[in-house]
Amino acid sequence: MSQTKSPAVWVPTVYFAMGLPMVLLSDVSLLMFKDLGISDGQITFWASLLTLPWSLKPLFSPVMEIFGTKKQYVVLTELVSAVVLGLIFAGLGIKDFFPVTIALMALMAISGSMHDIAGDGTYMQHLSQKQQSQYIGWQGAAYNIAKIFARGALVYLVGSLSKGYGVLWAWRAVFVLAGVIMLLVAIYHLVLLPGQMREPKEEQEPRSLSDAMKSFVEIFISFFGKRYIWFYLLFILLYRLTEGFAIKIAPLFLKAEVAEGGIGLTNEQFGVIYGTAGTVAFIIGSILSGYFISHYGLRRVLFLVALIFNVPFVVYFLLAYFQPESLGWVAGGITLEYFGYGFGFVGLNLFMMQQVAPGPHQMAHYAIGTSLMNLSVMLPGMVSGFISDQVGYELFFLIALVVAIPGLICAYKVPFTYDEEGNKI
Repeated sequence: MSQTKSPAVWVPTVYFAMGLPMVLLSDVSLLMFKDLGISDGQITFWASLLTLPWSLKPLFSPVMEIFGTKKQYVVLTELVSAVVLGLIFAGLGIKDFFPVTIALMALMAISGSMHDIAGDGTYMQHLSQKQQSQYIGWQGAAYNIAKIFARGALVYLVGSLSKGYGVLWAWRAVFVLAGVIMLLVAIYHLVLLPGQMREPKEEQEPRSLSDAMKSFVEIFISFFGKRYIWFYLLFILLYRLTEGFAIKIAPLFLKAEVAEGGIGLTNEQFGVIYGTAGTVAFIIGSILSGYFISHYGLRRVLFLVALIFNVPFVVYFLLAYFQPESLGWVAGGITLEYFGYGFGFVGLNLFMMQQVAPGPHQMAHYAIGTSLMNLSVMLPGMVSGFISDQVGYELFFLIALVVAIPGLICAYKVPFTYDEEGNKI
């Protein structure tokens, strides 16, 4: 563990750099492509597919353990993101910008998923268990600051710049600004991130690709041999299924014209609501959920937490049905959405930590669980736009509520392997 650099110097910047590319790809790109005239079906398909590399992290990590160091991967992936964001700036200026931009974003997605692995590895390697507990809040805060910055400040900036320079140049300016930020963070980490750009491998690490693959197979065999694992995987996939189905459509619906069944928010309105009240509600919901679950125990409240997690989709159905003209009603709905999302998301993470991950390969098994969880969001998101185009926003969000029912049934029925103290039941 490194004692030469305070975690306060580098933990927030690592997790900010971890969050920014993900939010740009999964959320902000939706708004950009919407402004540039791409159909909802294409937007949701490709924006969802771009998150696939985050489901492939268990495949990347054995190779990363052999070739290179954690600091190398953190710095180099940040540099890759900076370069790609600059290339997106250039690509948005050509006629066939959409396929070129998607290809560049795919490269940034692969780089971003590798940054996640290296960033988490650096955190665990250089912090003691006590420090890891102390700085876990810094992680979440920094990641959420990246969300606020991207969804709020950058989207608001697009709205402001588009008045004088046009929508296309506004988006180009925002992406090049994000690229400059990632470049500065990479230079900062080159100097202040603990570890070395070259360091000897520990003896227990795999020395060859063959050794890494053997370890990889052993981890997967032990994972799928766990008690109730198939029920757990079904639960993980169904818990976020409605989120995956609706989450890509939600911002498109909010920006769509009223005549098209949407709300008609401008980029400035979207940025202010999401970047202020929405983010505050998400953080409050997450914190309250943690205290609520710790007081009553996850086993007792899992169904209620899952129910609250689906509140956002009731909100969107009501917004689509009534199409309120008052910005206050819309802001209130989005605030409630983010509170429910933050409150409910904690439940699934804790379930994976306490019921899926325990064992000799805890970190690897947790990574497998989160990777499969990402698939439950990615796959329905790929088809959500096509369904929305066919049925309209109101019926689409009603269908999303029906899709939530199997996950709620699983939350009510799912068995537990461990009690609150970590002992087998």
